Amino acid sequence: MADVEEGTTFAPKFDSSGLIPVVVTSARTGEVLMLAHMNEEALACTLKTGEAYYWSRSRGHLWRKGEESGNTMRVVEMRTDCDQDALWLKVEMGGAEACCHTGRRSCFYRAVPIGKGTVAGLSLTFVDTKRLFEPEEVYGHAHAAKGTLKTQN
Repeated sequence: MADVEEGTTFAPKFDSSGLIPVVVTSARTGEVLMLAHMNEEALACTLKTGEAYYWSRSRGHLWRKGEESGNTMRVVEMRTDCDQDALWLKVEMGGAEACCHTGRRSCFYRAVPIGKGTVAGLSLTFVDTKRLFEPEEVYGHAHAAKGTLKTQN
């Protein structure tokens, strides 16, 4: 345990599905861009290439960020938390600098009201309505309309 928390050995802990959560922020602004997951292959590809690879839980396969949209992620720094069961990537965005498949810079573009009730009936507030690209033009009407991409690209 001490080696994991205080040592220098990188020993990522994958969950029972073989995944580790990854928080992704902008190296330039510090803004949270997305939350994704990596399996061992995605982590290995990211470490080898310096480009962000993830495991798509909805599609069930490995994907390189930006492979469809051109909105790539170059990893500037990777950190692990104290017990090595989560990762944090600081990235530089390429392309339109939009991380979210909705065309927005971040996947976190809506705020949840605090102190105004329970989950049922809460209304989200848009804090970022600006689209940096039109999803229909990048992914086609079928993907954007069905919402099948989630945070993949």
